[in-house]
Amino acid sequence: MKRILYITLLLALAVSAGAQTKSFKLGKWTEIHGAILKELNRSYVDSLPVDRIERAAVDAMLQELDPYTVYIPEEENEDLRMMVNKTYGGIGAVIYKPDLQGNVIINEPYKDSPAHRSGLAAGDEIITIDGETVAGLTSQQCSEKMRGVPGTKVKFKVKKVHTGVVKDITVTRQTIHLPDIEYYGMITPRTGYILQTGFTPGVAQTMREAVKDLQKTGKLDTLVLDLRGNGGGILAEAVDIVSLFVPKGSLVVTAKGREEGSSYSYRTSKAPLDTKLPLIVLVDSGSASASEIVSGALQDMDRAIVAGTRTFGKGLVQSIRPLPYDGQLKVTTAKYYTPSGRCVQAIDYAHRADDGSVGHIPDSLTHEFKTAGGRTVRDGGGITPDIEVKPHDYSRLTYSLVMNGVAEQYALEYVKAHESIPATEEFRLSDADYEDFITFAKGKTFDYRSSARTYFDFMLKEVERDGLTDALKPQLDALGAALDMEKEDFLRLKKDEIIPFIEEEIVVRYYFQPDGVKLRIRYDEQLWNALRKASAFSFD
Repeated sequence: MKRILYITLLLALAVSAGAQTKSFKLGKWTEIHGAILKELNRSYVDSLPVDRIERAAVDAMLQELDPYTVYIPEEENEDLRMMVNKTYGGIGAVIYKPDLQGNVIINEPYKDSPAHRSGLAAGDEIITIDGETVAGLTSQQCSEKMRGVPGTKVKFKVKKVHTGVVKDITVTRQTIHLPDIEYYGMITPRTGYILQTGFTPGVAQTMREAVKDLQKTGKLDTLVLDLRGNGGGILAEAVDIVSLFVPKGSLVVTAKGREEGSSYSYRTSKAPLDTKLPLIVLVDSGSASASEIVSGALQDMDRAIVAGTRTFGKGLVQSIRPLPYDGQLKVTTAKYYTPSGRCVQAIDYAHRADDGSVGHIPDSLTHEFKTAGGRTVRDGGGITPDIEVKPHDYSRLTYSLVMNGVAEQYALEYVKAHESIPATEEFRLSDADYEDFITFAKGKTFDYRSSARTYFDFMLKEVERDGLTDALKPQLDALGAALDMEKEDFLRLKKDEIIPFIEEEIVVRYYFQPDGVKLRIRYDEQLWNALRKASAFSFD
């Protein structure tokens, strides 16, 4: 008995000493930090930029932890709300300002938004906002003037795109919520499809209603849940989405943290819609956090076929903590684990692929876990799909056209010349239209070199550095000439992969985002290949 008391006392003393050491270190560095700042304020030769150096110090401190623990000052709270809830007060339109002195162009009004209901259309030019000319204002400044408290009004002087008539339009701002379910529908006679782009409040209920609508067709034999590029959001919404397809009371995710109350388990608490409907979950390197909870849970339960490429690898839970002066700290408080017990968090926070996702991890650094049916799955870096299906490998030219907004800008020119287009299902860009696009693109500045040409240009620099330019000049000149291609020739060569992007940009401006998704599905090789491969997949 004395031995037990002695051991207990030693453990208590050790815990107490550890707590004291922790408190001492915290107090020590807090005191040192304050002393340095006071000395700088008293002695530094120039005026001390306190706000700037303190913000830099806080950011540098948090960067030593993980990429998701960040300080959010009061002035960035609106951005946080937009990120978490995808809501803001405004008119509901994307704008484009070609140059500082020009007008603001309505690039894309959202369907059923105040802008749409007030008659603003893609291609319309805004001349003034509340009586102030937009000439000399940046796009950001114009956007800030359009945003405001829901229920307030903003007045525009607008030049209409097709008639050229200048008219006054008053729009009443409202809370704009960008939907997480961007599109759902039947993509084959018996295959339903749902595109989900976030996990903000209410998305699970919207998902429930979407599935019910698809079930009403009476033909739903397979459902595709597309989580590609979905960076996650609220954990509880992910649990409720899983609950649509598994028995009530099923374990979805477990969170484990250090702070009291930060360790907990989530089980489904709602009755499912369908526990037998075949599911395919599409993921890629942009599928993170809550997307990985959904795909990982359904995979662990052998409830869905996960297809695509490996997910991002974010197995951390963040909480928002209030700070003085209305700031906030988004802090990682726990790691989450799928039903089989695996954590999808990348082993190394720092070393990731170019897109931010986890790089290659050898099996020797991971652990095996078992699904409900006994299949082997691994931890250590995202969700590895049951069926690997790679996306289309687009050329450097196509990426450059999209990233530089060339296709988007051409769509606005197309709108000016066409008052209407056929329905999305029938719309096709004609050969003449594409030649018109080539003429338009020729006048735009963007890097149209092929990947081979960019590597060649890099090699030329290395050859010059090694002093071999003169010795290799004939060969280099010949290879350079072979790789050179005029801009219009390259655009014609890549016509088939560029056209879908142009068609989508055009369709969105007539029929809004959901129809843009419908058109994208038409050309989605990864989706259609996943469906083909899934038809032969077995959980046995």
